[in-house]
Amino acid sequence: MIGSHETWNLPGLSLVVGGARSGKSRLAERLVSGTRRARHYIATAQAWDDEMRAKIAAHQSDRGADWVTHEAPRDVVSVLAAVPAQDVVLLDCATLWLTNVLLAEADVEAECAGLLAALLGCLAPVVVVSNEVGWGIVPDNALARAFRNHQGRLNQQMAAQAGLVMGVMAGLPMVLKGTLPEGFHQGL
Repeated sequence: MIGSHETWNLPGLSLVVGGARSGKSRLAERLVSGTRRARHYIATAQAWDDEMRAKIAAHQSDRGADWVTHEAPRDVVSVLAAVPAQDVVLLDCATLWLTNVLLAEADVEAECAGLLAALLGCLAPVVVVSNEVGWGIVPDNALARAFRNHQGRLNQQMAAQAGLVMGVMAGLPMVLKGTLPEGFHQGL
């Protein structure tokens, strides 16, 4: 664990990618918590069924009450613009945000460009959680293939701009770009 005297500095943009249930959110929350700044959580999930409601409740319980939570299934841009520079942001997750954009039949390219600009323009450090969806089989339908392609491009664009990119597999971090804060591996 981070010592009581340590504070982690993060780059302006960090990206945490991995498969479903890989431990991405837990490790991203740990990165954000280590900054010792006021924490903002941008939640992009929508509770369409009981399973998703349970997953959201579990995430909220794991995080605790000392986060400012913003429910923003699509309007992440305005939340990022309002966060004070001395705070820190966790966007969880870009994958569900993109799903919401696709289901709304919005202009995906324009929405992704707007998100990237807002991430880079945010005055506070931002950690983004996103799924790596390109390791599986080629989907058998056009919507799923379009989603996979858009998600792959969005992840690449965010990774190109991020100062820290961490892949997560089996709950363990793999640094793909940049450097994890000293002491991050303690307690894993």
